[in-house]
Amino acid sequence: MATPDREADADQTDVWLASWDGKQAIQMTRSAASEHMPRWSPDGRHLAFLSDRADGKAGDQIWLLDRAGGEAQQRSHFESAITGYAWSPDGKRIVFTAEVPAAPEENPERPAPIVIDRLQFKSDTAGYLRSARSHLFLLDVPSGTVTPLTGGPYDELQPAWSPDGTQIVFISKRGADPDATNNWDLYLIAPQPRAVPRQLTTNSGADGDFDDAWLSGPPRFSFDGRRVAYLAGGAPVDLWYGLAQVGVMGVAGTGSASLPTSALDRNTLEPHWSADGKWLYFRLEDDRSMVLARVRLADGHVERLTPRGSVVSEFDVSAQGRVIVVHGTSAQPGELSALERGALRRLSHHNDGWLADVDLVTAREIAAPAADGLEVHALLFEPRRRTPGTRLPTLLRLHGGPVMQHQHDFDFQLQLLAAHGYAVVAPNPHGSAGRGFAFQRALFAKWGEADVPDVLAITDRVVADGIADPARLGVGGWSYGSILTNYVIAADTRFKAATSGAGMANMLGGYGVDQYVLDWEAELGLPWEHADRWLKLSNAFLHADRIRTPTLFLCGADDFNVPLPATEQMYQALRRLGVPTQLVIYPGQHHQLTRPSLRVDRLQRYLAWYDRYLSSAAAP
Repeated sequence: MATPDREADADQTDVWLASWDGKQAIQMTRSAASEHMPRWSPDGRHLAFLSDRADGKAGDQIWLLDRAGGEAQQRSHFESAITGYAWSPDGKRIVFTAEVPAAPEENPERPAPIVIDRLQFKSDTAGYLRSARSHLFLLDVPSGTVTPLTGGPYDELQPAWSPDGTQIVFISKRGADPDATNNWDLYLIAPQPRAVPRQLTTNSGADGDFDDAWLSGPPRFSFDGRRVAYLAGGAPVDLWYGLAQVGVMGVAGTGSASLPTSALDRNTLEPHWSADGKWLYFRLEDDRSMVLARVRLADGHVERLTPRGSVVSEFDVSAQGRVIVVHGTSAQPGELSALERGALRRLSHHNDGWLADVDLVTAREIAAPAADGLEVHALLFEPRRRTPGTRLPTLLRLHGGPVMQHQHDFDFQLQLLAAHGYAVVAPNPHGSAGRGFAFQRALFAKWGEADVPDVLAITDRVVADGIADPARLGVGGWSYGSILTNYVIAADTRFKAATSGAGMANMLGGYGVDQYVLDWEAELGLPWEHADRWLKLSNAFLHADRIRTPTLFLCGADDFNVPLPATEQMYQALRRLGVPTQLVIYPGQHHQLTRPSLRVDRLQRYLAWYDRYLSSAAAP
């Protein structure tokens, strides 16, 4: 469970234990550091977790907590942070992933030059990438001895053991230059030094959850050890617009992989096996919802197990068939629940205390016609206190991604804006997830062209319905939501206030500056060969003189995802044009703000900016 620590100005995560009957919740860790990624040993006696509670210099290490009592003991003492791990079936070994540490600086006060020769040379939180790669290591649990299992000029991630302990499956991206593709594949290796990995999948796309974006975890062996379930990416040419789907591959590797959920035309995530191997459980992303479902492998029959209008953010299935989920709605933060006989039974109540003191709203679904004959779908949060017949100041909040969706999960920001008296509209324009492959890919190389009309259509809808005051409209978002905000205010002057966080508008000026080396080239081509495409997507910057909307720009100083210069360019353009604007830079922050005080600051600035231009006094 994660909570913000105001004194430390950091998020604090602790491990809790909930009883299956829901009557007990016990906090297992209480250190000043955070603990995460808990994993039971196969015999259930020890609970492992990752933490940097020792001194924080090496980063996360493996700790063991004896269920019988006593303090947690540090089991690994590796030179760099451990990023993932898995118990062997007999509980005697743990396989983990970590970067091979680089040689320390000879004089940290006078750092040496950063020398780079990689094609992929930046990553948001890692910074500049050099020769260090992530590999597999074996930890002998009783002795603490660590043995390297893999090596080479490529990364290995997400390991998992076979049920008999004779093989480890993992994902890796190899070839002459691993940075030149996103072709991640599954590999098998025996858990012994100098073993040679065997490639299992040969899909040209990304097999496996290489960046944890979907919280799908590692590949998973069936209980009989004959098959592996994993997350199969779409075709490389489709980039982030392709569907992520459940894949199944035989361990023998003699046949082709199957995609048992492909008929759904939806993202299907986090596959787990049933005990008998006849079903695969997964999360199904479907039009503003994320439900738990399962597919029968014999015939592709799909059963939805949790209701629409809610979100399952994580789940697990035991060898005995017990199913547990983290389930929430727009007005209820996620809590642990057991799925029994088609119904959810709450096991945890971590949020009940503070929820009793607030008045939340439940989002309702709205829609508007789109230009291609489809509908634009959105969620609407209306403030509780509204005088009948009055129109409300209204905010369009645009999601990031771009292939994501606003869904029925708890969003504190949207609830806060609604509590402040705003109607809040969360649209899912073309390019959003949850509506199938064609809907997602409609945005390919058409940023601003395919989705701005959808945002304006849903705006027209809430105005026509008598909800929104057309003289008090605001818009805003973060990441791609910011990019889309820039397109919107360059296309339509009716918005009286905007907030644009960690976005860009001068696409050509961003080449080589951010971490998306392969993605931009695949979507737009090389700038010197297809400058017209790059300039077309730079419309908001090149036509900044059309913008009349007072805009607040924000960004982390160390953001390598959508770097600060892209935000500074838009601020400079509006400042030069005399449009009311302000630039807020968050020191030491990457694409996501990790300090709670700065997240509070951002929310306060949103409210102040919108209030300044959308209050009754500000309206003409």
